Amino acid sequence: MSSMTKITQPRQQINGQILPQPCPHLIEFLSDNRSKPFRALQDCLRVKPPGGRASIRRDPKEVPRCGACGESARPRLYACITCAAVHCHVPSGPSHAAAHALSMRPGHEIAIDVDRAELFCCACRDQVYDRDLDAAVVLAQTAASTLASSAASTVQQYAPENLRKRRRIDYKPWMPDLREQYLVGRNSSPLNGDVSGLPWGLRGLNNLGNTCFMNSVLQALLHTPPLRNYFLSDRHNRYFCQKKSNAENAGKKATANNIESGGNKGAARVCLACDMDATFSAVFSGDRTPYSPAKFLYSWWQYAANLASYEQQDAHEFFISMLDGIHEKVDKDQRKPESQGNGDCCVAHRVFSGILRSDVMCMACGFTSTTYDPCVDISLDLEPNQGGSAKTGSTKSSHSCNGEADCMNSSQNCGVSTLMGCLDRFTRPERLGSDQKFFCQQCQVRQESLKQMSIRKLPLVSCFHIKRFEHSSVRKMSRKVDRYLQFPFSLDMAPYLSSSILRSRFGNRILPFDGDEPDASNDLCSDFELFAVVTHTGKLDAGHYVTYLRLSNQWYKCDDAWITLVNENIVRAAQGYMMFYVQKMLFYKASEKPGPA
Repeated sequence: MSSMTKITQPRQQINGQILPQPCPHLIEFLSDNRSKPFRALQDCLRVKPPGGRASIRRDPKEVPRCGACGESARPRLYACITCAAVHCHVPSGPSHAAAHALSMRPGHEIAIDVDRAELFCCACRDQVYDRDLDAAVVLAQTAASTLASSAASTVQQYAPENLRKRRRIDYKPWMPDLREQYLVGRNSSPLNGDVSGLPWGLRGLNNLGNTCFMNSVLQALLHTPPLRNYFLSDRHNRYFCQKKSNAENAGKKATANNIESGGNKGAARVCLACDMDATFSAVFSGDRTPYSPAKFLYSWWQYAANLASYEQQDAHEFFISMLDGIHEKVDKDQRKPESQGNGDCCVAHRVFSGILRSDVMCMACGFTSTTYDPCVDISLDLEPNQGGSAKTGSTKSSHSCNGEADCMNSSQNCGVSTLMGCLDRFTRPERLGSDQKFFCQQCQVRQESLKQMSIRKLPLVSCFHIKRFEHSSVRKMSRKVDRYLQFPFSLDMAPYLSSSILRSRFGNRILPFDGDEPDASNDLCSDFELFAVVTHTGKLDAGHYVTYLRLSNQWYKCDDAWITLVNENIVRAAQGYMMFYVQKMLFYKASEKPGPA
């Protein structure tokens, strides 16, 4: 009865703002568990430093699945706070999480998102907020960020002064002396004459059964200049990989002791960086016959067991999964002092990782909350209006859309979009709806807010993913958007940096950077050049991926095993799904020395 009395009380107000009505199921849960209701969750909070998104995992390698249907890739997976049962929830369809709450006794309504660490009421089918849980998540993120920053500062403290700052050094080609010329001639043999006329390293990849998604991304990565230079300079030698050696020794001990390691035994021996090294060696060996990346596919299946099948997969999802696999190897084995304060030595993050800045401003008091998130690519929505929108008056504009159905219709009816227009829309201020109110630390209530994204640090290689596959909860359908996207061969990213965005917002006033440098890309080149385009033709469930590569100022079409020379107009007319841009000028650190990966 006491909980009912709380519900029927008049709604409270703070500074004239009416507080949202609390969830009765959460109130009842907190009342029944007054002593640390979320104590059990603290041991399951997982945060990848520095300050990444929090998730719920009993085991860091655990792949959560719905207890009813066994799915692991549904829109949301929730773990019951009371019994820890994991079930899926689809906003527009059947919800196993809600069915679990109804089938159990009272107290099983409250669950937590396993990927976001956010509370959810299965009975109300809505997110709920608890200050104590939110404080625990923020504390875990802060601790992870502090741990990463303290380790970096400790290394940087003992680094020489001339190595702390990035400086340019001149490239000096290697000129062998007489002794070196003799050794090279004695221990090497000339390559076979190449009559194909194709650039070196351009080799077709056999389709192993609906694996065009993998071939298209591999072709782009095999010809990514910093990644290519890394592997071809023997920075990661698969024959001396420490991770694979340790895994094999551990496997022998487990076998001797008759210990069953389950499904993780094979995955523990997987090193995607080793398989990339083998693929680079095969592609740049001089052999022009199509190559079958079967070993790489098998290793990826072991790493991403939920995607192991001969069904068509999404190329972008494969790209993210592959970089995560390479980063996981480094995350365990390469936290070395040689990084000199620049984080780990992961080649995937050194090449593709950038930093996004997100500013959320309270519409009531003007308080701004700023967060920084690492990213390996930028996913862009196609513009809702025809043509690219100029970046003028961005502080007064906002995302306007009358429901999800209108977004679907507008993207279908408009004929042309531009990559610059999509970037303008990505960095344009967006007024969040009433269902996305953010908790203002100054007002101490949830308020309507204005959100704006910008790029704080540019990567060496920028990957842009175009959202062509739409899933409508209104129409309960999925479809592909076939709108044409214009993309430039040369791209200036300066207008989308945090420094440019904040300067346009605040004018000549002092920028509020909270003591941090305004832009981590000031010493990097903002001019990029297109070198690879991954395209998708066909329907959502039955399509084909093809990659266009720019090598030696010529464009080549990589269609699985077939390599053909094409005109650049063919590339401009292609339906771009993923675009890869590399910086026109690459800077090298004076302190960087080749070493084992």
